[in-house]
Amino acid sequence: MAVAEQAPPHRDQGVAAESAALTPGSPPIPLPPQLTPRQPLLYAVLSFSAGILLGTRVWRPATWWAVALVVFLAAGGYLVRRRPSWSFALACGALVLLGAFVIQGRGPPAVNTEILRFADGSEVTLTAHVTRDGVRREGGFGGDRQVLEVESEQLKTAAAQEEIRAGLRLTIYSRAQSPTTAKSASTPLYTYGQRLRLTAKLRPPHNFGNPGAFDYRGYLAQRGIAALGSANQAGVQVLPGFSGNRSAEWRNRLRRSVLAQIHALWPPAPAALMDAMVIGEDAFIDRDTRVNFQRSGTYHILVVSGMNLGILAFVVFWVLRRLRIGDLWASVATALLGFGYAYLCDWGAPIVRSALMLLLYLVTRLFYRDRAPVNAVAGAALGILILDPRALLEPSFQLTFLSVLAIAGIGVPILERTSQPYRRALRLLDATAYDLSFAPRRAQFRLDLRMIAGRLSRFLGMRAAGLLLPKCLGFLLGVYEVMLISALMQISLALPMAWYFHRATTLALPANALAIPLTEILMPASALAVALAYVSLSLARLPALIAGLALHGITGTIHVVGHLRLADLRVATPSLETAVVAGLSLVLALAVARRRRWLAVSGLSALLASALWITLVPPRPRLRPGTMEVTAIDVGQGDSTLLVSPQGKTLLIDAGGPFGPWRSEFDYGEDVVSPYLWQRGIARLDAVAVTHGHSDHLGGVPGVLANFRPRELWLGPNPQTRALEGVLAMARGQNVALVRLRGGNDFAFGGVQVRVLSPPRGWQPAVQPRNNDSLVLRFAYGGTAFLLEGDAESKMEPAVAAQQPQAALLKVAHNGSASSTSPALLAAVRPEFAVISVGARNPFRHPRPEVLNRLQMHRIATYRTDQSGAVTFYLDGAKVTPAPLPR
Repeated sequence: MAVAEQAPPHRDQGVAAESAALTPGSPPIPLPPQLTPRQPLLYAVLSFSAGILLGTRVWRPATWWAVALVVFLAAGGYLVRRRPSWSFALACGALVLLGAFVIQGRGPPAVNTEILRFADGSEVTLTAHVTRDGVRREGGFGGDRQVLEVESEQLKTAAAQEEIRAGLRLTIYSRAQSPTTAKSASTPLYTYGQRLRLTAKLRPPHNFGNPGAFDYRGYLAQRGIAALGSANQAGVQVLPGFSGNRSAEWRNRLRRSVLAQIHALWPPAPAALMDAMVIGEDAFIDRDTRVNFQRSGTYHILVVSGMNLGILAFVVFWVLRRLRIGDLWASVATALLGFGYAYLCDWGAPIVRSALMLLLYLVTRLFYRDRAPVNAVAGAALGILILDPRALLEPSFQLTFLSVLAIAGIGVPILERTSQPYRRALRLLDATAYDLSFAPRRAQFRLDLRMIAGRLSRFLGMRAAGLLLPKCLGFLLGVYEVMLISALMQISLALPMAWYFHRATTLALPANALAIPLTEILMPASALAVALAYVSLSLARLPALIAGLALHGITGTIHVVGHLRLADLRVATPSLETAVVAGLSLVLALAVARRRRWLAVSGLSALLASALWITLVPPRPRLRPGTMEVTAIDVGQGDSTLLVSPQGKTLLIDAGGPFGPWRSEFDYGEDVVSPYLWQRGIARLDAVAVTHGHSDHLGGVPGVLANFRPRELWLGPNPQTRALEGVLAMARGQNVALVRLRGGNDFAFGGVQVRVLSPPRGWQPAVQPRNNDSLVLRFAYGGTAFLLEGDAESKMEPAVAAQQPQAALLKVAHNGSASSTSPALLAAVRPEFAVISVGARNPFRHPRPEVLNRLQMHRIATYRTDQSGAVTFYLDGAKVTPAPLPR
């Protein structure tokens, strides 16, 4: 292979070779073939990461890890000259031990939980200072609300007063006094450093108790938040003085100033997107927009990520070099830009990691190590993990590291073998002496281009043809490179995307091929517009217009792609075996990317095959065959029950939902029920049943229909509300069979006999949904049965009791309300076990003490989702086995 297609092992040797190649008549100087560069930092970060994972699962005293570490280091030092390979293995082992030692030594985030003593829902007088600027949201009661983070200084109750420093997330709400009341006047935004005194009700953060549920409590702990609180705006008093860090105050002022300029340059809707893309302020992005970006595989564009920083860094470095500023000072300025941008973005974890990777890349570039990008990525990752080992457990770190690693370790070698030689061949096309520095195929390519340019010159002129042809071919090569890198990122990230987000971004390739080039225009244009806006809004109009047009192109692409059904492919959590194979395929592709062509193709094929397997082959559901399973899913103050028949058929009864006047983008079907089903390996449901039309039963159903495409939808008699009409429209669009149930229906479902006990035939629903609209269903398998009441009240229970509804397991009606579960019903059903789906610290004080007393009097073992989380019962035809056991 010719010299120009290989990276010179040293700058001086490369310069000499290039000079000789450009000398007329002189042949290229042959260089020895380049050995595959070693990547010691990659092995180091992989070993350290393995140690972190080991330390999170296996606890040992700190001295144990320390002694083992010393032994490994001593043995490695002794063998470093005698057995280098053994010494290398021992060094990797020492890093594993170091990772376990560091993660266990750090422990969980330190959060002051003293304040939880006051988090019982009673009122306290709180003195605190703002640690994160407030964000206004739309609220209930015709008013609005503001969410902010504070640090408490003093808490006062009727009985005590204490000085406590703890993090809190507060919701300050207001009620509109009249239709003309201005929201900005009712809820002034509170900013960093302000001191407040207010009356609040505190509560501890609560996780949904389902396997696969988001760890909300842990997320808040990472931010130093120990408790949640709510307060009325009317009782908030701003105190004199400032409390906080001056650097943070300057950053918040700068952020507010930049946001003001953005909203002065663009209308509200585009400005909200610019907020997110430019400085990471995504508070005003609605859920539908987020979902469309996620569906299309372009969510990294919406949030500030490494790509945003990379675009800005490239533009700044390119401009500085064109201004004839030396490599050193251009690199220093670009690195400072990276950390300044991270500072402006509130030191968000992804952007800080990207800034560190940028710094390491620039440093290695200065030392002429451009051919070691994998080491640069691995070195940055190792530095981050040493500072914060728990970052390894965060999806954002894994996605950032894997995407950059795949580009550097696989994408760059592919480009070096495919498009890059032809890109170099496009340079100095008129210099025939330069042909000698290329391999015969590329030299012939240059000859062919000159011949084509000669033909085109008859129509365009020699100068125009000589410029147009290389530019057009360069553009086509650029499109190829964007599509290749985009495709590589999607297949490399298939595992974490399926594991954490249960999405397969099937249309990410065309979406990114269109959106990324537009983002490369948007980022520098928007940055220039904001900078010029400080001088003159008139000067900023042109770059703002360019950025706006680029944004319009991006959102148009995302809107079209995001609404295609193929784009919304959801996948269940892959099995551990599949995850291991996918991880090994990525390692294989990295290991052979720079080796022989057939090896590189084999590694890439293995990576592609693993991604296709994760996307197209659903995992085997984790079910217990030959039994009827009933699981009460924890959806808070609502209902959702999974029933699995002995033959493996799946039925979801209700899907939870919100209650009360608050408007929220939280989707119980998407955010609570679906993760549990995916964690079980369930990719599709056989049927979904809706007991009645109240929001805490029906609200999550649209998300479930979208994600699991059931074959049937079971409904009783319900009023035709807007929410129900939306569910029916979605079901019709998915060709879901609608099954209308009435009292007296009796049918089989996967080996289970189903009987409808209520409402009776001829039941007429009212204008609005009522509890007594609820389907009451009895599921029998062998000698065991399960009775589900929905929210049916005591008015309906005598008719149910008269139908001999004996069942070993009872789903208690209406979250344990006193309006249901009468003594007559319990006497007729005679259950051994009961389960109550209820929200922790709910305002209705469910389950009511009288209901619990009735259950206790009948000696019924009772489970509650607010105490046990998701509770599963197995009915094998002879007995009922609960899991978990009562706490």
